[in-house]
Amino acid sequence: MPVGFVLNGAPVAPEIEAEAPLLAALRGPLGLSGPRFGCGTEQCGACAVLLDGAPAFACTLPVSAAAGRQVETVEGLGTPEAPHPLQAAFLDLQAGQCGYCLSGILMAAAALLRRVPQPSDAEIKAALAPHLCRCGSHNRIIRAVRRAADAMAPA
Repeated sequence: MPVGFVLNGAPVAPEIEAEAPLLAALRGPLGLSGPRFGCGTEQCGACAVLLDGAPAFACTLPVSAAAGRQVETVEGLGTPEAPHPLQAAFLDLQAGQCGYCLSGILMAAAALLRRVPQPSDAEIKAALAPHLCRCGSHNRIIRAVRRAADAMAPA
């Protein structure tokens, strides 16, 4: 039986077993490519999404845990025509190299900025600690989160 939840603002009920990982539903029947499979053990963060606004690892979270809840992926942040300030800052500062980790990092950063509009570097580092970037672009990532926070600040 399909499990229904709200994905990036739209109700969905993917045809997948309830105990399958949420990532399998997102990348399979729902056709998204942002959340990625990295390790499958919550060690890299490439699969991170927001579940009711909080970061969650979609590689181990069963679809049933999303029932009736809000799931947000990087596809829900912005569009190529109107990117979210985080997406714009990451592009402007070339914060990623290969980009494999960035969807999870962007989601963790989005959750942080919703909770703490002007985070310190320590808060940014703590929020992004579960995310592994093997390209070594950590300093640019932190600068991009700070730039997005500044762009999102009330005038």
